[in-house]
Amino acid sequence: MQTACQAVQHQKGRRQYNKLRNLIKDARHDCTVFANEFHQNSYQPREKGESMEKWQTRSIYNAAVWYYNHCLGQMPVVMVTEDEDAIRQYGNETGGVFVISFKNYLDNFWPDLKAAHELFDSILQARREREIESQENNGKEYPEHLPMEVLEAGIKSGRYIQGALNVNKHRAQLEAFVRLQGFGSKETELQSDILIYGAKARNRAIHGDVVAVELLPSHEWKGRTVALCENETEDKAPADTTGDPMPTGKVVGIIQKNWRDYVVTFPSREECQSQGRNAQKILVTPWDYRIPKIRISTQQAEALQEYRVVVRIDSWESTSVYPNGHFVRVLGRIGDLEGEIAAILVENSITVAPFSEIQMNEMPVSSSKNPWKVNPEEEKKRLNLRDTHLIFSIDPKGCEDVDDALSVRTLPNGNLELGVHIADVTYFVAANSYTDIEARARATTYYLADRRYDMLPSVLSADICSLLSGVDRYAVSVLWELERESYEILRVCYNKSIIRSAYKLVYEVAQGLLDGDTSVVDDILELKDLDERTREKKLSELVWAISKLTDIARHIRAKRDSCGALELEGVEIRVQLDDKKNIHDLIPKQPLEVHETVAECMILANHWVAKKISESFPHQALLRQHPPPRQEFFTDLQECASAKGFAIDTRSNKALAESLDKADDPLDPIVNKLLRSMATQAMSNALYFSTGSCSEEEFHHYGLALDKYTHFTSPIRRYADIIVHRLLMAATLKETKDLKDKLFSNKDLEDLCKHINNRNRAAQHAQKQSTELFQCMYFKDKSPETDERCIADGVIYSIRTNGVLVFVPRYGIKGAAYMKNKEGLVLSCQGERSCEWKPGSLQRFQNRITSTTTTGESVTLSLFDHITVKILVQTSRCHADTIKLEIIKNTPYQTSATEVSKKNFGVVKSDLVREVTQSAEALCAQEKARSAVTEEQCVEYQEYCQTKGASLYQLLEEIRDLALLDVSADACSC
Repeated sequence: MQTACQAVQHQKGRRQYNKLRNLIKDARHDCTVFANEFHQNSYQPREKGESMEKWQTRSIYNAAVWYYNHCLGQMPVVMVTEDEDAIRQYGNETGGVFVISFKNYLDNFWPDLKAAHELFDSILQARREREIESQENNGKEYPEHLPMEVLEAGIKSGRYIQGALNVNKHRAQLEAFVRLQGFGSKETELQSDILIYGAKARNRAIHGDVVAVELLPSHEWKGRTVALCENETEDKAPADTTGDPMPTGKVVGIIQKNWRDYVVTFPSREECQSQGRNAQKILVTPWDYRIPKIRISTQQAEALQEYRVVVRIDSWESTSVYPNGHFVRVLGRIGDLEGEIAAILVENSITVAPFSEIQMNEMPVSSSKNPWKVNPEEEKKRLNLRDTHLIFSIDPKGCEDVDDALSVRTLPNGNLELGVHIADVTYFVAANSYTDIEARARATTYYLADRRYDMLPSVLSADICSLLSGVDRYAVSVLWELERESYEILRVCYNKSIIRSAYKLVYEVAQGLLDGDTSVVDDILELKDLDERTREKKLSELVWAISKLTDIARHIRAKRDSCGALELEGVEIRVQLDDKKNIHDLIPKQPLEVHETVAECMILANHWVAKKISESFPHQALLRQHPPPRQEFFTDLQECASAKGFAIDTRSNKALAESLDKADDPLDPIVNKLLRSMATQAMSNALYFSTGSCSEEEFHHYGLALDKYTHFTSPIRRYADIIVHRLLMAATLKETKDLKDKLFSNKDLEDLCKHINNRNRAAQHAQKQSTELFQCMYFKDKSPETDERCIADGVIYSIRTNGVLVFVPRYGIKGAAYMKNKEGLVLSCQGERSCEWKPGSLQRFQNRITSTTTTGESVTLSLFDHITVKILVQTSRCHADTIKLEIIKNTPYQTSATEVSKKNFGVVKSDLVREVTQSAEALCAQEKARSAVTEEQCVEYQEYCQTKGASLYQLLEEIRDLALLDVSADACSC
């Protein structure tokens, strides 16, 4: 009912109303809204003196009666309400129209839906407890929030500042920051975030909320913590561990609550006993350090002590120290692989069920016996490139979802033609179809360390849309005519095409051909069964094409470099698989020139498509912007570089790129890698946007040094690319009326961009957290004292007041190493002996830290020093385990050989995969025999993980980044 929706907006606010509206609009839920207030026979005018709630209840009831009569009494209508007066008044008034309470509805219509009954009981109990508490507590724990109209006026006048609350996960009890946004940032001269120090100043705001902040007087400003710290419940920071004072404020109101589902852990039996009088009121600890403890009411506390559980926050009254919430569901046992993965998904709001039957019914049929074939009618509408172009793909080994291919050829006039061919996903995914709606909701393929959740069904992603060699495929092709020598672009065209890829190459083979290494030819399956003469001819054509593509890519890159394109650095591990697609080796990714070749071709295509769609649809095209970083974010980078005598100029992207190129230590290549990694961390996030939402000056992409950019080249795994394909087709095809009618308006597209940006962040966080989970599981069962795999070389990249931050290249780990422990002892390292804890003091300088014992022994560690570290796991019952580093020598780690070979490195990482997998499978088997709950989770894993085969790591090779800057692991520059 229209009135019911408006009642939600009136009573619960716009955010809850928007959530309801989005649920109704989602075609997967088969909902519809009856506009009863605009229908002559169901409209009820509001009577004089009648309250809004009573009028809304009467309107909904009368509309229900009209609808029952409209259906000729063939279908009963149920009206659910918690208004007891309405149940008494209308319950027996009209036969066939039932007016009942929600509990009555559950009991009579869904008696077997146990989870719904438990959830309802939990919510009901939470409401009762809240009412009792508000009666008992007259004293205020927090100031009341200001009314919304006061906040809005204050923000416009500049008295209050609007921004999103970001809690420091390393000092969650004390520190939070508000990043400026909205009117407030325009009216002030602030150039940094605002510090919110302490729980009182935070005033019940939760991480992620959009808040209004009032600045404190400058003499009350505090500095941020510069010491290493563990996530504990300290409510005070030592005086000597904070930096320079910075703008500090307090929260006076919440503009928008961004509450979500939270994973929590119940207190242990001992903790329960210490919590006091009412055993049903339990303080649960969230998995995320940044979220405060939540009080819930439940009778299952003892039974759930060993499980990860999902709860929701209902309210946080000014009279309560903690927010109140209710129990939702159980995820899994603490420490079990499936339970921990489920926690990561919930924490990132990722809900991906198997594709439904109705979605799969939209898919074309394709099997080994009956493979998909080109439609003759569609063939007439497309440019046929099967016989005229040598097209091939270059991807990681084992890749199945091949969504791009390349071509280059000499034209009759002597010029060159460069082609980028992208899978035509939109031919198979019609706008607003069930598959399209599901893909839009997912927005991206989610890659975790051991599994993936596809955006599209595998019949498309790994078969019909994948540009495999030797089969006909629909594509969208961008073709450029290039001047034969200078490679300047003379002409570009966009076509729907049919292609047949000649080769499915892997990066290493393509690089071998580029380098003249003939031994890699045996790895090209398409050349194996040919006679010698034909083989040599085809090989010569292929080598020419790869060489020419590389020449063109060098020219394109040089042009972008001259405009200030950045080469950034992320920690990347390359997966090497055996013939059965099980892990054979994991080695640091070796940069190959062919990576750059493919990357530049994709960037070129994205750039030209962006120009085309923004010209055709200046107010409703989807582009990708990368704003310049804030200068204060470069402070750590500049200080770190100065330790090696390098100056980093950050005034522009061109100056930054040139500075990073010069910051190279020939004796230690890790220096430049770390500096580039720090530059990546300083970057703003690249975001999708609608061209109608900002001025053209804001379209610029800082990292790639391009005036316009979008994502067009990966429609199999990114929904943004699907939208861009539809825009491109509407811009280039002649008969485009139907296409244009289905395009998003500027407002709808901007809302969609926000959703995709949000899902992209969630995907990045989930991938990072799952990788950290497996790292911890690997080291957890190792003995640091006896297992040499727990000892590694580390490089210092940041100095703090009580320790250092260290990068361990061997495992791609970054972590804190303390030089002063909780007992106040400092680290002493003498000669070849292992370091020891002794009484003494620390002195921190800009680029180094010195530990001096009371006996006069002194050790100094400087930025970029190589040290030997021990890798341990810091376990936590309520939170995710974390890697902990201990300094055992102040000298580089000496292995039996001069360096760890790729082979040895691979063995270590293969052991990680094997041991973690076997351990998880063993635990799952034990729990299956012991607990029905965990048995169901094992079944759910098989159903939901969407991978094939028994190995948890079998599909890691499908994690494709194409070595592109704009899809790197750190992903903030694109």
